[in-house]
Amino acid sequence: MNQTPLNAIELEIARNRLESIAEEVGTALIQTSYSPNIKDRRDCSAGIYGPDGMLISQAEHIPLHLGLMPTMIKNALAAYGTENLVDGDVLITNNPYLGGSHLPDMCVITPVFWHKELIAVVANLAHHVDVGGMTPGSMATHATEIYQEGVRIPPVKLFAQGQLRRELLAVLLTNIRTQDKTRGDIMAQVAANRLGQRRIHELLAEWGSARFDLSTRALVDYAARRTRAAIAQLPDGKGTFTDILEHDGNREHPISITVTVEVAGEKLTVDFTQTDDQVAGSVNCSWAVTEGCVAYVIKLLTDPTLPSNAGLMEPITVQTREGSLVAAVFPAPVANGNIQTSQRIVDALLGAFHQFAPAHVPAASSGSMSIMTIGGFDETTGQYFSYVETYGGGQGAMPDQDGASALHTHMTNTRNTPCEVIEREYPLRVEAYQIADGTGGSGKFAGGDGLIRHLTLTRGKAQVVAGTSRVTTAPWGLAGGADGTPGHVIRHGADGDEARESMTRFEVQAGEGITIQTAGGGGYGTWDDLSSFREHAED
Repeated sequence: MNQTPLNAIELEIARNRLESIAEEVGTALIQTSYSPNIKDRRDCSAGIYGPDGMLISQAEHIPLHLGLMPTMIKNALAAYGTENLVDGDVLITNNPYLGGSHLPDMCVITPVFWHKELIAVVANLAHHVDVGGMTPGSMATHATEIYQEGVRIPPVKLFAQGQLRRELLAVLLTNIRTQDKTRGDIMAQVAANRLGQRRIHELLAEWGSARFDLSTRALVDYAARRTRAAIAQLPDGKGTFTDILEHDGNREHPISITVTVEVAGEKLTVDFTQTDDQVAGSVNCSWAVTEGCVAYVIKLLTDPTLPSNAGLMEPITVQTREGSLVAAVFPAPVANGNIQTSQRIVDALLGAFHQFAPAHVPAASSGSMSIMTIGGFDETTGQYFSYVETYGGGQGAMPDQDGASALHTHMTNTRNTPCEVIEREYPLRVEAYQIADGTGGSGKFAGGDGLIRHLTLTRGKAQVVAGTSRVTTAPWGLAGGADGTPGHVIRHGADGDEARESMTRFEVQAGEGITIQTAGGGGYGTWDDLSSFREHAED
């Protein structure tokens, strides 16, 4: 039957009700998870989707996850077939070639039925500390095919009609080093979705399915209208920019990410087809990661309050080339694509927008999520351990303020792992954790400084994998601002200190360690152009 359209107040109430459910799912996951990577660092995200996978609402979690999850959910539902789902089923997948990021990011998908009709889907995604593969932590820089990166899970039922498929879980865990923590984290994901399912049932009991459907579609239309209006506020124009990724995980060589952006009225076209081909190393990324970067940048440059649902991308066309670095195809390894390449995609997009909309664009930030994994078999506990952490760096200066220091920017906003947690959970000692003073680029507005983390293994032996970027290239400044200082990686061995490449792996013994220093952000402007800054401020 016909439904009366929602007025502005009803629309805002619906938006907040749905967003609060997604937030509650994420909070439940964080509070019930086992591994520090989720419970302390909060490397997870949650959202609500329609029965066809259409994004309805997301919590404000990890930008990278939130950008790719709509594609992942839609493809997972299509691959499994919604006609094959019943109440009580729960799907799990981590397949990058269906829209995922990399194998450690497991997505748990719970269908929501109402009077035997599939009405919605609750999903969350979390980064697990190990999923098998050739190195502890499953972030091997030197992988040459995805099979080396860990266990790949197609969309399968983890629960069928409410019953855990124990044999399936046993197969997964047998291929994973940190079985207890992984089991606990997966069950936390399932439980968090059940909470979201219950909250949606409560909403349906209050609203009814017709109003629920009307509200979700109205919110998507609203997001599309606001995004079109936001794009229209940008100057019409076209810009092309190439940024360089310096290492593919196996060897150091320049890899170009080239993008052309064009704004025409309310439409935005983003073209990555001139980007280099996918590489032999692990810095390739899926098309969904690339689209997520575009979604992030449009909110960054226009209106951060734009609703995060399917309407956000409606006025935006993203063009890629299959088999390129930013739209990799099987069997390319992808573990470090979202860690390194996603951040460089953002830099390339900002550089392109700066060609015709300079007032909106900050200088380059540290350019990497800068990951380190340290893992091995601890003979004292009789168990494998896997320390996984990404590190913030310097934020690029903005046209009207300094960049922040030692924090994550752009496609991630995870927290750090407290030093006390590291030393309690792992055979590691924190020797230093500090801001890398003076590494931000100078200018009228200074770039933020990077950070330093120095860890030492206290017993046994372990494998170390470190991946950062902006080591041989610097985060660029804008409008005369200086570049940020590049980062570095140092191995502290029994035979002395050794500078390593930006993506590296090695073994350490007790008493040996590693230091990673992340890059500072680029500066913005010079001291002799105060009048132009006043003009920008007045605009």
